[in-house]
Amino acid sequence: MNQRILVGIVAFVALCVGIVGALYIAPPNADDTHQPKHFQAYPEPRALSPFSLTDHQGNSFTNSSLQGQWSLVFVGYTFCPDICPTTMAELNSVYPQLQAVESDEPIRVIFVSVDPKRDSINRLSEYVSYFNKEFVAVTGEHKALFPFVRNLGMMYAIAESTDNPNYLVDHSASVVLIDPQARVIGRFKPRREPGKLSISDSQQILEDMPVIISK
Repeated sequence: MNQRILVGIVAFVALCVGIVGALYIAPPNADDTHQPKHFQAYPEPRALSPFSLTDHQGNSFTNSSLQGQWSLVFVGYTFCPDICPTTMAELNSVYPQLQAVESDEPIRVIFVSVDPKRDSINRLSEYVSYFNKEFVAVTGEHKALFPFVRNLGMMYAIAESTDNPNYLVDHSASVVLIDPQARVIGRFKPRREPGKLSISDSQQILEDMPVIISK
């Protein structure tokens, strides 16, 4: 037999053996192919320090209020002119699909107002009900809000005097995810594109949530 042909046959057989070995002896790690594409998980889940806030119905909102559910948490304020209403509308647009995700624990949307001076309980109730009556809004005094927001890995700051009725509040635009054990596990960061609002993409949240829940 021609030596060149013989070498080709041997190489082909070796290739086949290598493929079979890769598939059966060392198959691909399923975990590597079943990971969230957009969610930024924290290295370790963060237990929330004890906190006490008030929800839009006037009820106490504490650590136990977050247990037994998946919570998508967004920090903002009702007088926000752009990022807050856009993000809330985006979350509402995928809320029916999120509710349809197979899970033992429901997925909830929580809006944390960091503007207690203007965001009364009644105003918060009207605000979240405008987007979705199942959404929850919470607020409290700054001495309770600031450590809670910082514990989420977020921030906010009032950069001007609140004597101006139209003052703005700087705040993080990410959507934080809290697991059913009331631990912060990561966030969906906003997309930054020139000329567009930096908001978290609701379709990315919808794509990743079933993967996160199934892990």
